[in-house]
This record gives sequence, structure tokens and C-alpha cells, in this order.
Amino acid sequence: MISDDIIDILNWTVASGLKGESEVALLHGFCERCVNAGIPIARGTAIIDTLHPVYEGRAFFWRLDGSLERFVAEYEPNPGDRDAQQWQGSPFFRLLESGASELRCHLDSGDTKGFAVVEELRREGQTDYIAMAQRFRRESVIGEMDCFLSRWTTMEPGGFGEAHLAALRTLVPALGLAIKSTSLARIAETLVETYLGRDAGKLVLEGRMTRGMVQKLHAVIWFSDMKGYTALSESIDSDQLIPLLNDYADAVIAAVHGAGGDVLKLIGDGVLATFTAESPADACRAALVAEAELRARVSLLKERRRLENLPTADVYIGLHIGDVYYGNIGSKNRLDFTVIGQAVNEASRISSMCQSAGRSVLVSSAFRHALPDEDREGLVAVGRYALRGLANAQDLFTVEAAMG
Repeated sequence: MISDDIIDILNWTVASGLKGESEVALLHGFCERCVNAGIPIARGTAIIDTLHPVYEGRAFFWRLDGSLERFVAEYEPNPGDRDAQQWQGSPFFRLLESGASELRCHLDSGDTKGFAVVEELRREGQTDYIAMAQRFRRESVIGEMDCFLSRWTTMEPGGFGEAHLAALRTLVPALGLAIKSTSLARIAETLVETYLGRDAGKLVLEGRMTRGMVQKLHAVIWFSDMKGYTALSESIDSDQLIPLLNDYADAVIAAVHGAGGDVLKLIGDGVLATFTAESPADACRAALVAEAELRARVSLLKERRRLENLPTADVYIGLHIGDVYYGNIGSKNRLDFTVIGQAVNEASRISSMCQSAGRSVLVSSAFRHALPDEDREGLVAVGRYALRGLANAQDLFTVEAAMG
């Protein structure tokens, strides 16, 4: 190993991190270059926590022989008792608890320090094991992302030499920084998509953050809420309310996303979403596909919750099509990426008429008019209604399949 090799690997790692290469590409490229430079790595693992509504972090794997079933594993927070025991019995847990930066086991001499996972590596033929922790300064911690963990093994007789270890101690921090950079970009994506929606999140990441920057869209507006939510929330225990909302939000969001729509807002039990397409007819069809999917999902959800003796509810949906303004609205320090306009108000009013009309789905005459004749046959007139805050009464329709 010569210093030029280390510099070449450092340069590649930094350049790849700046390019935004994936964590898998970073780890695999790093390990391959180390091996080519004479560092006898047989297995490499990189671990970093994240900020995600489901996963606590991700682990990435590399093997010299290529015999991997998967390159990435995602782990969830609050593991079960068995997982917790496995974690607390791991080298990484001891490393973090001790405050040390390294933990080494000389496997060729039988030194496994009592770790079951390390003993498995010894039986596999690994001769040396070193785990490393690169900790982040407290001010730079995001969520649970407070360090970069890695482990390295070799099958070289006698294990890693001192020159190999010195090289890893020089190179691994750069790998950690590159993986942290990619993971932070992934966190930003996750956060904006989780809280703003897929399309709005994408636009914000592209730089659409200027106050008042809006675009005019012709879109289908979906407004849905739970039937009798207020009375239901007053009649059930508070610890049942959030799971109820989550179950129904899962059903609505999955249906909307599955049909190509974008969820813009969760307003208590309500959901505001949009559907856009090359033609108004295609946008309306997509909304009807989402409505049918939601109906099926709610039916299954109610059946499951009844079996578990949990409260159930139905969902009201109002659909309208019209021009809206889509973009950043708010103050200099607090912006909201949303849609505004008369069409949004009308969709909300139409949804609120579902109970009076005795229907779970109501669509406007504008929505019906945007559909071709053959698709209009599935819509049935329910009457003419005055909508609160609007000057003129409107003809409303429902989906025939939802009338039973």
C-alpha cells in the first residue's frame, strides 16, 4: 500500500459523494478500490440512521465473492424483544455504549468477545473483524442520524496488517461523509414528499420556494372526509382515534396515489388531492379509478376493524374540476404549498353535501361534462343543491356503483 493509492481512493470517494452516487454504489466502489490497492477486505457493511416515517435507518452490504441476497436492509424503530436483544448483544451496541471509535476481534486466534455474529464470521473463515464509528457533532444530528457505523472483515491469514488498518482509518471517514451526504439528500426528499405530497415536494426540491410563485392548473379536485367523524371522535377513547385516522388515511392516500393523483393536505379527517392529465377526461377517469379503489379498501378495512372490535366509518368524497392556483402561499418565514381557488371551495362544499344527499360520492356537473359520453353513463343525477357560500345551485351526480 502506497500513499498514492490512498489519495486515489479518497479522491474517488469525495467525487462520488459530490455526484450524489447511491450508498450501495459508494460502498461497492470503495471496497473494490481498496481490494485493488491491496487492502484485503472480504466483507464490508455500512450503517446509517435516517429520518423516515417508517424506517429508522439503512444498512448496506458488500462481499468480495459477490454472494449477497440483498445489498440494502432497512430497519424499523422500536424493535421487538428478540430484535432488541440481538442489537444489545451486537458489537455496534457495545461500541456506541463504550464511546470508543473502534472494536476489533482477532478471529484467527478465536477472539470473538462473546458476540454470536462475530463467531459466525469466524466459522465462515474470516480472520479479522473491525467495527468503526464516526460520530457526528450534536448540532449536526438529524433525527437518529448521529453517527456512521461500518464493519470490515478479512480472510487474510493473520488478519489485517497495521498498514491495512491505518489505510482504513484514513479512508472510512471519507466514505462516511459521502454516505451521509447521499442519505441527507434522501431525507430531504422523504420529508418534503411526506409533508407536502409527491408533486409539491418535487417542485420544492427543484427550487420552487419563492413566496407567491404559483401556476394555474386545470385539475380535478378531490375532497374527502370521514362520515360522522366529529360524533365518532367524541364517543371513542382518544387512544383509538389516532389509529382510526391512520387506517383511513392509509386507504385514501393509497387509492389516490395508485391512480396517479397527488395528496396535498391532510386536514384532520379530511384529504385534499388533485388529479391532472393531458386531457380533462383522463384526469376525471383517474379520480373515478381512485374512488372505486377507495371503496374497495374501505370495505376491507371495515371488515378487519369489526373483527378486532374497533370503530369503523365511511368516507364521503366530493369531486369537481376547474382552474386552481398551485404553489407557495404564506409569509416570508412560513409557506404552504397548496391549491387555492373557487374550484377548491366547490369541491369542499360538494363533499359536505354527501350526508344531505344520502350518498358517499358526489361529483359536479362540470366533472360529469368533462367525461366522454360513454363514461357519463356510470353517473346518476341526485338532484340540484344550493352549496354554502356559492350563488347558484348546482346539479350533482353520484357514481352508480356506489349507490348500493
